Amino acid sequence: MRITISGRNIDLTDGLKGAVEEKLSKLEKYFTPDTDVYVTLSVEKERQKIEVTIPMKGNIIRSEQVSNDMYVSIDLVEEVIERQLKKYKTKIISKQQAESNLRQEFIEKETSSDEDIKIIRSKKFGMKPMYPEDACVQMELLGHNFFVFRNAETEEVNVVYKRKGNTYGLIEPEC
Repeated sequence: MRITISGRNIDLTDGLKGAVEEKLSKLEKYFTPDTDVYVTLSVEKERQKIEVTIPMKGNIIRSEQVSNDMYVSIDLVEEVIERQLKKYKTKIISKQQAESNLRQEFIEKETSSDEDIKIIRSKKFGMKPMYPEDACVQMELLGHNFFVFRNAETEEVNVVYKRKGNTYGLIEPEC
């Protein structure tokens, strides 16, 4: 793997570069040596962010992690990419696709049923009609990142969600 590391609003110290290379080198068992990996480290206020992009034939594997500590972000991003690769492997095998960037041993290795999607919790709740602004308040009170509700104006089921920068989004069905 060829790892390219760049930084925005951050000094790329040897320690940071070493941590990134050490963590991402764990992914070498999945990729051929000519695979390019692009890493961008950035700092915005108190947010330490790492973005990893791995372009592949017809697809892109990408992960972005943010925390208060860059080393924590680096640890998280490696775990997420490994999980994505396991899902991607299942997709390749099910479609009988050949992928030039992945090692043949990884593709041929038996997939386990642990990689299947499992719903471990189901929840039912009543949806009283409310306005999107009220739904945002309710979401904040519950401490959730999203909230499903029945819109009082349209009588449709909508979702409000938290966005970066303390803003909110609204998802409405298209008729």
